[in-house]
Amino acid sequence: MRTGLAGRTAPVAALALLLCAPAHLPAHALAGTPPGSPGGTAAEAAGAALVARRTAARGGGLDFGRCPDVEGLSGPVRCATLRVPLDYARPDGPQISLTVSRTAATGARGAVRQGALIHNPGGPGASGMHFPLVADLPGWESIAAAYDLVGYAPRGVGRSAPLSCQDPATRAAGPTQVPAEPSPAYKRQRLAAARAYARGCSRRAGAALPYYTTLDNARDLDVLRAALGERKLSFMGASYGTYLGAVYATLYPGRVRRMVLDSAVDPDPRRIWYRNNLDQSAGFERRWYDFRAWAARHHDTYGLGATPAAVQASYERVRDAVARTPAGGVVGTGELRAAYLQAAYYDDVWPDRAAALAAHLRGDPAPLTAQAGPAADPAAAAEAENATAVYTAVLCNDAPWPSDWETWDRDHTELARRAPFETWANAFLNLPCASWPVRERQRPVAVGDGPQQLPATLVVAAERDGATPYPGALELQRRLGAGASLVTEAGAGSHGVVGGRNDCVDRHVERYLLTGATPGWRVTCAPHPEPAPVSLDDRAAGARRALLPPVV
Repeated sequence: MRTGLAGRTAPVAALALLLCAPAHLPAHALAGTPPGSPGGTAAEAAGAALVARRTAARGGGLDFGRCPDVEGLSGPVRCATLRVPLDYARPDGPQISLTVSRTAATGARGAVRQGALIHNPGGPGASGMHFPLVADLPGWESIAAAYDLVGYAPRGVGRSAPLSCQDPATRAAGPTQVPAEPSPAYKRQRLAAARAYARGCSRRAGAALPYYTTLDNARDLDVLRAALGERKLSFMGASYGTYLGAVYATLYPGRVRRMVLDSAVDPDPRRIWYRNNLDQSAGFERRWYDFRAWAARHHDTYGLGATPAAVQASYERVRDAVARTPAGGVVGTGELRAAYLQAAYYDDVWPDRAAALAAHLRGDPAPLTAQAGPAADPAAAAEAENATAVYTAVLCNDAPWPSDWETWDRDHTELARRAPFETWANAFLNLPCASWPVRERQRPVAVGDGPQQLPATLVVAAERDGATPYPGALELQRRLGAGASLVTEAGAGSHGVVGGRNDCVDRHVERYLLTGATPGWRVTCAPHPEPAPVSLDDRAAGARRALLPPVV
């Protein structure tokens, strides 16, 4: 989900979904192996087991040293590379390298080391390489004392066998103008662009394209566990990372030690991934309402209107204005929508976004230009292109998608009547999956359907999360079984709950990671405080807490 399920700026952003299309065996499937069975094909499962055994037998194989400058990591963070097969059905075939980062457990206050804690921030398409830096953030002291904090860039991401579908220099520099309601002609234009994008993925990735999947990500995670010398996995996954963790737990239930799943993707195979994206668009509409209701409560500060409808009217006035005259020459309606989608992900940005609307209505486009303008840095453009490519490849490979435009048009036209804010943008983001050039797609893993009971896990969710709507957390808990505990942040909706936003949630997470104790079947935490209204003239009043890197 760029979500996953991608915050979605041009980089990492939406979740994706499934409807109804025939599922096929991978081309190298063994006769008699059912598609979508846990572990994929027998050959892939056997190859993954062999690679993990070999890795463990040689004592790991990660040679940590100084991080390359390009990673932007310093101090105690050390980096290494991990070799894994491109295709686990051919464990001795072509290999790829994954980048890994780590800080050692500090042992502060006499803490006993509990092994490595691996983090995946979601996407798919996001890198976790910066995760070890949380060791220096307030509230992480006890976890950093007991665990090596390990981040990594999954296959395709960053320097881990990077995937690209188009030259980043060819991406629209802005402004882009997107109609509020797409016409038939505009839909045909986007359909043609989606087909061209899918062809670009095939052309640039070649024979490697089918091997960017959640199943392969789960196998890589198990090899990383072995390479770190860990008998069992301790893992934190957010957004798409919750689905990765759930698939891992289904494939390797005996190798799970601790698992925190934050902002859960609905793992129901019938919803992976097409229907999940429909659910996500409806969820974003609820969170867009929450932002407008908050801005209305602070009409005295922003002057955007005293009701959510009035705030919507203010937004539409700005949208009409940038359609005529792009803000700063670079912010059109496309950039505006992307920037305000962040308000549906994270309430931390609400003060800045509200103030930028207010400033534009007063005749000052500078704040909106600063917040919504495209990145001028070529490296940022390349990172955004890479994140989108990995997101698209994993979601398109993971499951069958409707191949006929009529299904997409019908479903999204109906949904857009009640959820207009993000529905069509989400549809067009995922539309390459309708013509994806990989003939044999995966069938989604039936999470929790293995014969072995899963160990105690901790699911964390915000009740009004738009990117990964709350029913997904209930479904994930149900599938993980009696050992799964669900901590709900009631009445809140910021995507990514763990790590500095809610003290109650963080206490449950810390206790579980340090002791293995879960708080019970279902427990509720009060919502974190809403952000205080802060004008752009008084930004000092808006000091923010230290958080994990954004969940995508």
